[in-house]
Amino acid sequence: MNKFIRNGLLILAAGALAVSCADYNVTDDFTAAPDPTFVEPYKDLAPIKSYIDRAQYPNMSLGTTLKVVDFNKQELAHAAAVTNFDYVSFGTNLMSGTIINERGVMNFLDMSDLLTHVEEIGYEVYGSPLFANANQADGWLSTLTAPIEIPVDFVEGKTVDYNEMTTFDGTVDKGSASIVNYDDQNVLKINGASSVRIIEGFDVDPLAKFTTTFWAKVDKEATFTITFSGNKVDGSGTDGKWVVKPGKWNKLVVEAQSAPDETEGYLRIETGRGNVVYIQKVQIGYFPDNHRPQTEKEIADTINYALNAWCDGLMKINAGRIKSFDLIDEPIDTKAVLDNGMYDIKHSTEKIFWQDILGSENYAPAVSRAASAAYQKYEGNPADLRFFISEAGLDDPQKMASLNYWIHIWDAHGAKIDGINAKLDLNYSEDPATQAVNEATLISLLDNLAATGKLIRLSNFDIKYKDAEGANVTAKDITEAQRQQLADYYGYVIKCYMNKIPHDKQAGLCKGNMADTTEPVGLWSIDSKSKDWVRNATYKAFCDALSGK
Repeated sequence: MNKFIRNGLLILAAGALAVSCADYNVTDDFTAAPDPTFVEPYKDLAPIKSYIDRAQYPNMSLGTTLKVVDFNKQELAHAAAVTNFDYVSFGTNLMSGTIINERGVMNFLDMSDLLTHVEEIGYEVYGSPLFANANQADGWLSTLTAPIEIPVDFVEGKTVDYNEMTTFDGTVDKGSASIVNYDDQNVLKINGASSVRIIEGFDVDPLAKFTTTFWAKVDKEATFTITFSGNKVDGSGTDGKWVVKPGKWNKLVVEAQSAPDETEGYLRIETGRGNVVYIQKVQIGYFPDNHRPQTEKEIADTINYALNAWCDGLMKINAGRIKSFDLIDEPIDTKAVLDNGMYDIKHSTEKIFWQDILGSENYAPAVSRAASAAYQKYEGNPADLRFFISEAGLDDPQKMASLNYWIHIWDAHGAKIDGINAKLDLNYSEDPATQAVNEATLISLLDNLAATGKLIRLSNFDIKYKDAEGANVTAKDITEAQRQQLADYYGYVIKCYMNKIPHDKQAGLCKGNMADTTEPVGLWSIDSKSKDWVRNATYKAFCDALSGK
């Protein structure tokens, strides 16, 4: 199989998928062959990960983020990731919200494919968050915790016998109706082009199913519509009309629920012009809502079942191959302050949050125990397993302190929490004062992270470029000089991390995007014509910083 190098990536020619992708993972004695798309002076640089001094920084690693579908294609993005980075992360792609449907069926096909592939090539994957407040299997959890069906008895309701009346005092919304003697008895006569409530004044529950029975007779075939407490109830005739043929009394049975916001109980008949209908007797009853809420114990048992089922399914497919996971993603609620001044963790009255059932203090201990047990059950070595708490906005000192507060609580209750995954939101500014603040904020963040004593991983490592007025500079507009300033700041951040975080606590950096998007965040620019990836100054900045230059 012929191979050629483009933009510093090992790319396979036609038939690539038939060749072992282990060839991608070349770091020893790697020299990028000349290629017209290379931009001097970066053509002779080796893959980025080869510049890490593994002896001096034994825990340092470099990752990047991809979508599962892009990785499984095994094309350009795949080659860039495997050649230049120690591992790949899939963001939210492997979370329960993507994998579990409302009925609890777990679809691990994409995950199985990618894990089989990374095992073949000796590569690594960083696991998507196991538990979170977003991107969870909300439909499944709602189904599991839904009210339980119970047997109920039919309840006799109101009866109206027009044979016992001489005048009609019900509601006529349109047209006319009256009590008349017909067929040797008093009945309600509804004239044509009228809208009349033949029974009303009873309580409705939108969850209850009501059955209304009445007897109607006509002298010539008549059609009409029926509405029950705001809901139109279709009959068997054209356009959902109800049809009564002449000759005898017809027993009509209407089964319906009221409209959700309706408070009045009634059944209304609307006749067309020339359609006269006689009503003899109306009876209504209902089946009460045949559901009851689950008890607190039932919900707790259900959520614990879901917790263990999800961990078991995931770790069975994983079979020990993914060793590092975000255990919990973004738990801190900056809008809820505890009496001690710390932020609370997130809670919800609208959806099922794991912590609402498991308890705030027992949240991380419970999920880490379940995930650890399942990991070990399916071929995983417990010594290899690492769990991180991932959180954004940790440059806010109160949020950082609050996360540390909750981690201490969870640790005390027996949780396995090895590290913190700090999600970055970095900017470079041409304004010197603003940039000074950016750098001071970064240093403070790293100091605070180092003080936790946990493994520290920095993710979403993309830096946006802002001009002196604070406007974003796009990838298509950035100049070579601006790109160099941005690259220098990337190098500064990497060096600060490697110097501030103790070597044995460095869990590495994870790039958000390898190539430019609309923002100049990539180590590769994208040629506007050929769409080739072209190494830029940021690529070199990574190589220099990781090698200690």
